[in-house]
Amino acid sequence: MNEKLIIANCSGFLGDRMTAAKELIEGGEIHVLTGDYLAELTMALLFRMKMKSPEAGYAAPFLKQVEGVMGTCMEKGIRIVANAGGLNPKGLAAELGKIAKALGIRPIIACIEGDDLLPRLGDLQEKGETFSHLDKNIPLKEAKAQPITANAYLGGWGITTALDQGADIVVGGRIADAALVSGPAAWKFGWKKDDWDKLAGAYAAGHIIECGTQATGGNYSFFDEVPSFKNMGFPIAEIHEDGSFVITKHPGTGGLVSVGTVTAQLMYEIREPGYLTPDVTARFDTICLEQQDKDRVAASNTKGEPPTTFSKVCINNLWGFRNTMTVVLTGLDIEKKAALVEDALFGLLGGKDQFAAVDVQLIRSDKPDPTNNDEAHARLRISLMDPDQKKVGKLFSAKLVELALSNIPGFTLTAPPAKATPAIQHWPTLVSKKFIREKVFVNNTELIVDSVDPMDETVTVDPVTIELEEVAMDELTEVPLGRLFGTRSGDKGGNANLGVWAKTPKAFSFLHDYLTTGRLKTLLPDMEGFEIDRYEFPNLLALNFYIRGVLGEGVAASLRSDPQAKTLGEYLRAKRIKVPAAILQ
Repeated sequence: MNEKLIIANCSGFLGDRMTAAKELIEGGEIHVLTGDYLAELTMALLFRMKMKSPEAGYAAPFLKQVEGVMGTCMEKGIRIVANAGGLNPKGLAAELGKIAKALGIRPIIACIEGDDLLPRLGDLQEKGETFSHLDKNIPLKEAKAQPITANAYLGGWGITTALDQGADIVVGGRIADAALVSGPAAWKFGWKKDDWDKLAGAYAAGHIIECGTQATGGNYSFFDEVPSFKNMGFPIAEIHEDGSFVITKHPGTGGLVSVGTVTAQLMYEIREPGYLTPDVTARFDTICLEQQDKDRVAASNTKGEPPTTFSKVCINNLWGFRNTMTVVLTGLDIEKKAALVEDALFGLLGGKDQFAAVDVQLIRSDKPDPTNNDEAHARLRISLMDPDQKKVGKLFSAKLVELALSNIPGFTLTAPPAKATPAIQHWPTLVSKKFIREKVFVNNTELIVDSVDPMDETVTVDPVTIELEEVAMDELTEVPLGRLFGTRSGDKGGNANLGVWAKTPKAFSFLHDYLTTGRLKTLLPDMEGFEIDRYEFPNLLALNFYIRGVLGEGVAASLRSDPQAKTLGEYLRAKRIKVPAAILQ
């Protein structure tokens, strides 16, 4: 148990802090430096880059980060593992080689491919793969859209293979975020592919640190607990041979590592308690968290089950175009003014049914008897989507501008008219693992890594439960929900997750009975029209709500003002509820 693998993550998304890699290398002992650069939308962005320049298609910021630390990593024996390869892992590996040559060093660089299914979609469909949408159950052929990227999620065994071959740097395409931790851990400790519990622990650690400083106090509901947001420390996972781990950060850095910050990140962008990965199903309802010391949270008891026989595939479709314009409404009769603008605009455009999708939202930020001009403002946000770029481009904006002198008093816009932008439809689907051929290129050799076979093994895992306390519903006091409960929300394609957690077993007992899906819809009326699933994580004193279809066709095709559902949790925390005195105490 004294032996451990120390893994630090320097990137949670494509635009994360550029100096993080150097800070982690110089700030204390680490053995592996990881970086997660890919999100569902990022793949579409990389596609645009590759269309402009065929040799592009990877996360270019990674090169700048690595250039500053490659020499030091070689000196200290620190391995570098990242999914920065995006749509062009070989291109990234070649650029890394050029940097190494300029620095006068000779690291062994490995790249991993096999995730890109775009060239094979037609062939795979002929072999029976329908690529049906996971939520809509519609085959890809009926999408009426053009796929521009199609990438299967790869597990960690390709990374393990590359490290076994002596690789100093491993880069790949759509390697699952948390696999960046499981791969090195399996390499270090010699795990087998059916070491379900150990792998589940590593994947849980990977999920916690994959989003960078979100695990160390960033985006944390109880932000007053965070001592400092300056020089936020990036997360570090100390992995043990049995799959247990400790989450921490370098001393002297800002942020906070607590049971709360770790719980919040565990609840981010998940669905049910069984967290599906290419290598194992990690049961998040078995994890036991303990505050070991200042900025040190120990996690143990993570249980795992065999993975499914399918791999998740992220397909991005060019679906059409979208545009949004916002009219400022001021003063009296806001609702009447909004109706006048809406009726006049769509009268000029030929009606709402001319477009594939229309979303009109009246956002009331105005106050009665305002003390300044801005307090008198409300906003009418009008969003359109359609395959015809012209209809939602100049035609839309020109007709709205035409109303400037012939409609409501005080007519003004928040911004000049803008061009329509591509609407990228997220198409979550599955492919049989038998069609996944993961390739590792290292030392001028190509190695094939087989997908993990569930081996028809039945593994029974029981969740960690707690005995719910009886909470006397007397002496009720009205308070904002967020004064007692933390939240973390995010996007899952066209769906959103909303995790809610309590700090004490007594508070969770109240939350468990109080916050049903029906109650959630009462508190958040704009969620009323969506199907919501509720999942329980008593070991984390948490509930997770999975809201289907709230983000439409995904981040790059959503008409919501918050297409990634980042604000959904704080929206819930602002709602006032009546709670008993026992909870307040």
